[in-house]
Amino acid sequence: MAAAKLDVVIPVLGAPPILAATLEALEEGRAAGLVGEVLLVGGDGDAELARSFGRAARVIAAPRGRGQQLAAGADACGAPWLLFLHADTRLDPGWAGQAAVFIDAAPAGERAAAFRLAFDDPHPGARRIAALANWRSRRLGLPYGDQGLLISRALYDEVGGFRPLVLMEDVDLVRRIGRRRLTILEGRAVTSAARYRGGGWWLRPLRNLSILGLYFLGVPPATLRRLYG
Repeated sequence: MAAAKLDVVIPVLGAPPILAATLEALEEGRAAGLVGEVLLVGGDGDAELARSFGRAARVIAAPRGRGQQLAAGADACGAPWLLFLHADTRLDPGWAGQAAVFIDAAPAGERAAAFRLAFDDPHPGARRIAALANWRSRRLGLPYGDQGLLISRALYDEVGGFRPLVLMEDVDLVRRIGRRRLTILEGRAVTSAARYRGGGWWLRPLRNLSILGLYFLGVPPATLRRLYG
């Protein structure tokens, strides 16, 4: 039997209940022989909470901070391809086939891919935010972490991997990958809209855009984290 091509890394913070659906969606990749290990990465307390979901996952501890957790997960993986997911992001059915086609077509693993963003809420604001995010991803080559990131180990190592940033670790990495090496797949990454329901369908996106602008102006991620809340 051929070795699995892909390991999955999921940072956790408190192991939200939606994590069960995130893991269930990955079973499609296991059944196809695409996915090898699924790693849940969190702080000591988070790792303990995540063990209840660890039926098909390996749980490892890392210092708090998504950038450090993602980097620690990548270091623990052995497959030639990596898929980074947020704990509240569920891939739509069919994702594994699309990922396999992309992996087989990528020249010597020199490309990366993300999925289209969608939210688990029918609110018009959710559709508006997703449409703008997908436009940004395709035109500017700036998908966020809630769209997932599929990348070869070779390219991940070449660009230096995730840096230990407290915020904007996803933008930092995709900027080093570059738009020309980034593909947006047709499959959807369905992400929890809880933060928008709580923060406002207009106010939260405006705050996110402001944070992105400040990041490009050179404001340190630690400062941005305090502003982000």
